[in-house]
Amino acid sequence: MRVGVIGLGDMGSGLARNLIANGFETCGLDLDDARMQAFADMGGAPAVSAAEVGARSDAVYVMVMNGDQAKSVILGEDGLIGQMQPRGAVILTATIKPAEAREIGAAMEGSGIHLIDSPVSGGFPGAQGGTLTMMAAGEADVLDRFAPVMEAVSATIHRVGTQPGEGQVVKACLQSLIGAMFGATFEAAALAAKAGVSGEVLYNVVSTSSAGCGITNTALGNIIDRKFEGTGSGIGTMHKDLTISLSMAEELGVPLFMAASAMQIFHQGKTKYPHGDNWICACVMEEIVGAELHR
Repeated sequence: MRVGVIGLGDMGSGLARNLIANGFETCGLDLDDARMQAFADMGGAPAVSAAEVGARSDAVYVMVMNGDQAKSVILGEDGLIGQMQPRGAVILTATIKPAEAREIGAAMEGSGIHLIDSPVSGGFPGAQGGTLTMMAAGEADVLDRFAPVMEAVSATIHRVGTQPGEGQVVKACLQSLIGAMFGATFEAAALAAKAGVSGEVLYNVVSTSSAGCGITNTALGNIIDRKFEGTGSGIGTMHKDLTISLSMAEELGVPLFMAASAMQIFHQGKTKYPHGDNWICACVMEEIVGAELHR
C-alpha cells in the first residue's frame, strides 16, 4: 500500500519516518524546503502538490495546522480527491473543529474516497517514536483495511465513532483536560520558584507521585532545564486546540472553568513569546513573581 503525508513538521515528519521504517512507499509534501529535504533524506518521495500526493497514494495522512488548510489540500482545485483512486482513504490527523471535519466528510461523499477522522495525541515524542494514540472515526471495514497504515505510526488506536467529526470531538475533550493540567503545572513551578524549592526536588517529587504523568513530567523537565524553544511542542498548536475545545463547549452550553483559565495562560504566553513552546508560559509567571525555577 502506498502512503502519502501532507505536512512534514514536528508531527508529520514523525508519521513519515515511521511509515518508511515499516516499509511503506511514502510520498510527502510540505511548503518548507528544509522539511522536504529532510523527508527526502529519510527515504521519502517528495511531491510538488497535494494532487500529486493523491495520485501516488492509496492512503494520505493530512497533518496540517488548521481546518482551512485541511480543506484546501483535500478539497481544493489541486487537492487530494481530484486524483486519489476510489477506495483510497484520507486520514485526517490534524486537529480541527468538529464542524470542519463534518464539512470535509460531506464534500467527499460520492467521491469513492473514504475519510478517517483520526486526530492524535502523544506530541512530538509520540510522532517521532511511532507511539501516538489515535482517536479514529470511520466505518469498521475501512478502519480494518487501513489498520496496517495506522499501526505503523501508533501504539494505540481507539475506534471512537463512524462519522466525520466524532474523532475531533473526542480530541477537543482531551485537550481541555491536557490544557488544564499544563496550566496547573506552570502555576506549581512558579510557586516552587518563589518559595525557593529547587527544580530537581519538585520534579523528583511530582514525577514519583500521583500527579506524575507525561504531561507534568515533560513540562517540568523542560522548565527546570530552561528549554523553551525547539522541543517540538510549539505554543501555537495548544493555543489553537484550546480554542477548539472552548468553541465546542460554547456551542453545547458546557462550562469549562479550568480549560478557560488555561486558555488565558496560553494566550499570554503566545502573545509575549509567539515562537516559544508550551512551557514558555511558565516564564511569564516567573516574570510576575520575580523568581525562576532551575534544576
